Amino acid sequence: MNYPTNLFTFQRVSDRMKRIGRGSIIYTFSPKHKPAEVASPGEYVLFETEDAFGGQVKGEETPPDKLDWSRVDGATGPLYIEGADLGDTLVVDILDIRLQEKGAIAVIPGYGGLSHLSFAPKAKVVRIDGSFVYFNDIRIPIKPMIGTIGVAPKEGEIPAGNPGKHGGNMDVSELGVGRRLYLPVFTKGALLALGDLHAVQADGELCVSAIESPGEVLVRVNLIKGRMPNWPILETSESFQVITAGKDLDEAVREAAEESIRAIMRAKGIPFEDAYMLGSLLVELKINQVVDPLLGARARVPKWLVSIHDFLH
Repeated sequence: MNYPTNLFTFQRVSDRMKRIGRGSIIYTFSPKHKPAEVASPGEYVLFETEDAFGGQVKGEETPPDKLDWSRVDGATGPLYIEGADLGDTLVVDILDIRLQEKGAIAVIPGYGGLSHLSFAPKAKVVRIDGSFVYFNDIRIPIKPMIGTIGVAPKEGEIPAGNPGKHGGNMDVSELGVGRRLYLPVFTKGALLALGDLHAVQADGELCVSAIESPGEVLVRVNLIKGRMPNWPILETSESFQVITAGKDLDEAVREAAEESIRAIMRAKGIPFEDAYMLGSLLVELKINQVVDPLLGARARVPKWLVSIHDFLH
């Protein structure tokens, strides 16, 4: 499979894509969910998504601390991928993201990276156009991304607002158009779901939310049979990035760093000590978010140093 450098649009594949509407929203990743749609490897699928607040934030008059939390952090799906089995890798190419013309952001006391401080609950609805978000009198370039994307675990259920080895609410700022995501498959059909689109988000997602917007995401799905990563892997034009989560940032960073060093060892056939040294020179550690039940980090490894197969087992 080639990296998706030639970006597709909705119009170019509209006559040959599957579609999952906003009526198919789940709030957990679980093998018990009934598929909303079925796709074969190589097919295109359009996901219509609600915003992370479930459409509840209408403006500054909305008290964000009074939201119905059972309607927060939903994901559209799941999509059953034919031929996907435990031990495979699901490959998701993100081909296009379209956002609606408004987005919402909120701060809630007790939440976020500065939850130890005292502040008032506040919500804001902002305008979005094809290029910018308009926050008060500040014009911010948009960078559409997917906050939540994942597959079902082998058993049980995981809240859609949680990140983990299955993916989930990873909130990776680079998970946008033209990227490729590799997810481990834990159950037959994989059961892919996604949502929580952001018009723009910085690494960290400091205040607990970004510019949350409903929208549509066009993806193409494929499989690598018989091998899987330990954690989701993001591929960009320049890097592979191991996406991890932990009870604190120390744990998340350790997981990401170790996966990266192991990949370098396999790629270059060198001992741990040498790969560890190269990690200090070439592996960049990033914070995904500091606001979810598990905190997120990622390790960025240059593509000239490793291949995706160095992350699979």
